[in-house]
Order: sequence, then C-alpha cells, then structure tokens
Amino acid sequence: MKSMTGYGSARLDSPAIKASIVVKSWNNRFLELSIQMPGYLGPLERRVRELVERRVARGKLELSVRVLGGDMPTEVAIDASSAKAVADAIRGLGQAAGIDEPVRLSHLLGVDGILSYERNVDADRLWTALEPALSACLDEFEAEREREGAATRADLEDKLASLGSALDVIEAAGPGIEAGLKAALRAKFEEVMGDLVDESRVLGELASYLAKHTINEEIVRLRSHIAAFRAAMDEPVCGKKLDFICQEMNREANTIGSKSADAKVSDAVIRMKDAVENIREQARNVE
Repeated sequence: MKSMTGYGSARLDSPAIKASIVVKSWNNRFLELSIQMPGYLGPLERRVRELVERRVARGKLELSVRVLGGDMPTEVAIDASSAKAVADAIRGLGQAAGIDEPVRLSHLLGVDGILSYERNVDADRLWTALEPALSACLDEFEAEREREGAATRADLEDKLASLGSALDVIEAAGPGIEAGLKAALRAKFEEVMGDLVDESRVLGELASYLAKHTINEEIVRLRSHIAAFRAAMDEPVCGKKLDFICQEMNREANTIGSKSADAKVSDAVIRMKDAVENIREQARNVE
C-alpha cells in the first residue's frame, strides 16, 4: 500500500548536464502529471513522462528539472536587419527630441528578437545522463510513499477493528431483537383476535415481518466487505477499490440502522458509521 503524497529529490553532475530534480505529489483521483524543465529539454519530455507513468498510478504529481550547467553548445543568431532598423529608429527619436546621444549596444539588447539562442541538444546523450538521476529521485519518492502507506495501513487496521467490534455488538443483539419482534407481533394478533388467532396466518405474517426487519443478511454482507477490504489492501494499487468497498459498508450500516430500533444496536451503528467514515477518509490517501 502506498500513499499518494510524497517527495523526492536528486542531483545530477555529469559532463553533459548538471541539474537538480524534484518530484512531489498530492491526492488526486487519477494521475495528473506536470513536468517543468527548460524548453530545450523538450525532446526528453516523452521519456520522462513514460518513466514516471510506469511507476505511479494515481496522484497529482509535479516533477521539475532545473539545469545548473553542462556541455550543451549554444548557437547565437543575430537579426542584423532588425538591429539596424531599431538603431535608426533610436537615432530618429533622438533627433526629434533634440537629444544628441549615440546608440549603444545596451539599447539594442533590450529589444526582443535581436539576439536568439538555440541549444544544440543531443537527446540520447542527455537521457543517458538524466535517466539514472531521475530514477534515483523516483526511488526516494516511492520510499516515502511506502512509509506513509504503512502508517496509513496501521491506522486503517485499527479502524477496521473498531468497526468489527461494533458489528459484534449488533450481531450479539440479533437473536434478542428477532425474539422481541416475534413476541410483539403475536401480542398484536392476540389483542385483535383474542382466542380466534389463526396460527398459520400468524406464521405467514411473522415471516414477512421478519424479512423486512431482521438484519442477519446485512451483518453477513458487512463482514464480507470487511474481509474484501483487508484483501484489497494487499494489492499494489487499491485506492479506488477501497473507496468503493467503503461505499458498500456504509450502505449496509445505514440499512441496519433503519431496520432496528434497539438502543444498543443504534449506539453500535453510530460507532460503526463513524468508523466507516474515518476509514473512507484514510482510503482516499491511498494510491
């Protein structure tokens, strides 16, 4: 089990490229990956994305590559015609304003497009240098997510135990509740019909009444959901499945609460629903 939140970092120092790499993530229903790196590393983005997607299934993830240096030759292009046009315009502006001042390079360098820069990127060479550092960063990131996941699992086990304890109370009260329902229904028949009670009719009504008000089926299903939840926690990616099982557990708890007016059961249902809600909140942190 892994948490969806995590952090990892790595430094890269090679002749081809020197860089710092940081990856961090938060909860999200799906994988939402944002990659931030210099534009001239664009040819590597697909490889970076594929590497991350092989290791992460869910979460809002930000990965940044900050280049600090390296052997990447740069070509500089000069737009000479634009430079001349700007210089002429500056001279004309000076004459119009009565200012006798020479045009300097600093005036031209502030104009976009006069100089343009292009890195000569050898994508394969850069990837050979970058990939091990990126993998190391993701290793640290995964280790933190696993540590948080282990803590989350321990908390989930504790809450599942609370849920099971409340369910034990409800199950123990079941026979008494059923006996009380039978006695109450028979008393109503005797009150209305006296000594003329039709036993077959009583049994038929009792079967129908118990089908609507007994909670045995809900107890069995809820125990099955708890077992399924524990089994799902062993799966590598289980967050969505855990959330679905929580919905089913909550449905059974609500049904038990609506069927029984017993004070002990009502109190246990409140504790059970609180445990399910806490379980669901924690499960939403799981990948």
